Amino acid sequence: MDRDIGIEIVGLRLRNPFILAAGILGITGHSLRRVAEAGAGAVVTKSFGLEPRTGYPNPTIVEVQGGLLNAMGLPNPGIEALREEVEEAKKAGVPVIASVYGCSEGDYAEAARRAEKAGADAVELNVSCPHVKEVGAQIGQDPDLVRSVTASAKKSVKLPVIVKLTPNITSIVEIAKKAADGGADAITAINTVKAISIDIDVQKPILAAGIGGLSGPAIKPIALRCIYEIHKEIDIPLIGCGGVTTWSDAVEFFLAGASAVQIGTAIMYKDLGIFSELQTGLRGYLEEKKVESIKQLVGLACRNNNKTV
Repeated sequence: MDRDIGIEIVGLRLRNPFILAAGILGITGHSLRRVAEAGAGAVVTKSFGLEPRTGYPNPTIVEVQGGLLNAMGLPNPGIEALREEVEEAKKAGVPVIASVYGCSEGDYAEAARRAEKAGADAVELNVSCPHVKEVGAQIGQDPDLVRSVTASAKKSVKLPVIVKLTPNITSIVEIAKKAADGGADAITAINTVKAISIDIDVQKPILAAGIGGLSGPAIKPIALRCIYEIHKEIDIPLIGCGGVTTWSDAVEFFLAGASAVQIGTAIMYKDLGIFSELQTGLRGYLEEKKVESIKQLVGLACRNNNKTV
């Protein structure tokens, strides 16, 4: 008998634990709907700010060993355009999570309010973009600012508030604790890892912005470590993000402490068929291990390791 791989997280019921990550095929409501119809359990929009932003000039993406390096510059049409995208995406019948960013507490709170008004089912605070000055990781590297931004957004909406953290910091656990103190309903870990690629012929960085963010299989061990460390210290739901390409990758994240995982760069390698592939593999694993639900796996590696220390 097929195992039920549905989950409940931050009050949302997902038919499976595989969520489209922010910025990947989240360009329009139609692309989000397409991903949902391909089998995603939920989708996250690209990151929206209060005002339109053109982003950086090309080149903005380069393939490197182990993944992708990008410096898009958070291009978006502004938060007012979110409603139409959410309405279209929700036709597929899965939860739609709005990713928002800002330069201040007030920006995040207002963006969250407008996301709620647009009909989003939850909001994900992007405090972790590694390549845009004054937003993203510059906020996400300040523990007290993370707490205040989270608290401000939480007070402004009734929606679940998820905080997406940066790995580009000394202690992600410290930041996660501050997000939890601010009222975060869940944490996504991680965003991309700050990195660079250089063209040896023209002798300068390939990306127009110079430094970008690395995603893909190369960062999976980092993301796993972050989830593992956070799970041991904080008792709120975690969403793993970073390098999930196979069902076994996803299982590693569950064992480390994640309740769900986000899928991004892997779509480049496997197209949208990855969502059905992940579901089939996960059901087979649960059947093989005689496990009734994903919940039984969450954090099991932490508990098992404690028995041997």
